Amino acid sequence: MKKISLVFLFFSMVSCSGIKNLKKETEVYQNQLAKQSVNLSHSDVLNRSENGNWQLRIGGNPYELGYKKGLLTQKLYHYQEHIFFDKVAEIIPNPSKQKKLLLFLKWYNRFILDDVPLELKQELFALSAFGSNTFNDLGTKFERNLLLHSSHDIGHAMQDLMLVGCSSVALWGDYTEDGNLLIGRNFDFYVNDAFAKNKIVEFIRPEKGYNYASVTWPGMVGVVSGMNEKGLTVTLNAGKSSIPLRGKTPVSIVARYILQNAENIDEAVQIAQTFEVFVSESFLIGSARDNKAVVIEMSPKKFDVYEQQNGKLICTNHFQSKSYQSDRRNQQHIEHSHSQYRLEKLEESFPEKQTYQVDDVLNVLRDVSGLHHQNIGLGNEKALNQLMAHHAVIFQPQKLIMYVSNNPYQLGAFDAYDLKDIFSGNELKPVKRMELPADDFISSSAFKNYRLYKKAEEIIEHSIDGKTVLSEDFLNDFAWLNPDLWRTCKLLGDYYMVQQNWQNAVKNYELALQKEISSETERKAIIKNHQKALKKL
Repeated sequence: MKKISLVFLFFSMVSCSGIKNLKKETEVYQNQLAKQSVNLSHSDVLNRSENGNWQLRIGGNPYELGYKKGLLTQKLYHYQEHIFFDKVAEIIPNPSKQKKLLLFLKWYNRFILDDVPLELKQELFALSAFGSNTFNDLGTKFERNLLLHSSHDIGHAMQDLMLVGCSSVALWGDYTEDGNLLIGRNFDFYVNDAFAKNKIVEFIRPEKGYNYASVTWPGMVGVVSGMNEKGLTVTLNAGKSSIPLRGKTPVSIVARYILQNAENIDEAVQIAQTFEVFVSESFLIGSARDNKAVVIEMSPKKFDVYEQQNGKLICTNHFQSKSYQSDRRNQQHIEHSHSQYRLEKLEESFPEKQTYQVDDVLNVLRDVSGLHHQNIGLGNEKALNQLMAHHAVIFQPQKLIMYVSNNPYQLGAFDAYDLKDIFSGNELKPVKRMELPADDFISSSAFKNYRLYKKAEEIIEHSIDGKTVLSEDFLNDFAWLNPDLWRTCKLLGDYYMVQQNWQNAVKNYELALQKEISSETERKAIIKNHQKALKKL
């Protein structure tokens, strides 16, 4: 206890300058915001598409953008905060430990204001004013929003939490019917299903820079998937990170700055080089002007650009450029994670000497099978469609067309948006005749069983943690709902392990080892538990 107290005392002492700077800047932003006269215009709109996604269009200077977004989406913003902090409470139920975590995060992010461009700080501050009062004991609204913007980066850096396991592909030249650039991506960021309930497709007209569209969630000013009026696209894919001594610029802020200020690949690269990040991240940049795509690969210590000349560029969750070929962490990630498997699956899905169009990309993004169409169980992280995506998006940069998925995951209908019409017209709605239909898989018995499986999975996880007894009928049903997934057998093995039923534990671990396990790390954990159960048996 003494050691812990000294550590947190150190955090408090070191973070004093950061806290003082935050208080000083907060006062400045508060005074500047008070001087603003913000009024909604006829073109500032929040509505909902027929298929369910929220649609937001706003314009103005940084304070106006933040204020309008906060004003129009306040109820959604409050809901999103509750979802996020309820998840933190679920992971760390002890209130004392929650406060210690927040103290640490404040220390870790003590210089974050130095690493975020001024105009985005102003926008973020104005938006945060509309945050919920429920969590004021955890920090000011501005502090909480800063933490939320770096939550992915912090979790990724501290524990390599693969909350993001994205897959993306860019095709052009001989790979597309018209030779123009075509991009598809799955954003597999998962907190829980509720977190993705209120997706927002936003259309932003900033006072300076280019108009842009992005797929996001309430409370965000950063970008994870987007395209601007010049046909430049940005999508994020997480990589393997070392643990730096402090937080720097959140990657979603870097992506936003590129999207708002670059019109071609060279400009995007130049902008990216001005930032320091604290996690490893791939930025797939597509450009209508260049009619090609590249991947900017950034980590706390290195920077490189990966490109292919043959008209096909694939990006998952590891680096591919020369600078990272001998990087130990990157190599370990390739060997031990599911990133390489998904890259090979994308290669297999887009063979040479064929041309592709939007429907082909859509089918690949929804594919739940493994290599060679192997049945690897629903929800397997080796699948391109892991049934957990926050959203999927398809870009046609030359046409300024963007297709965005609706719930559930990437299975719902894809709304089609023509950015030219959205930014020049009065109506805010997708182009109905270009809509991509929902996947028939939604109405299948397999998907219904998967929904039941996810609910049963929570029950068995709680049973394992609490060492409570479940009925054999429940356990048999659980095994039947998703029999081809390795995790089904692994969880049954864990359940029987805590119940000291060594024979059934061994049996289920052996079944799990016969299936397509998502990572080498998981395989080793199963082997370890299998050996323990064998000794007991």
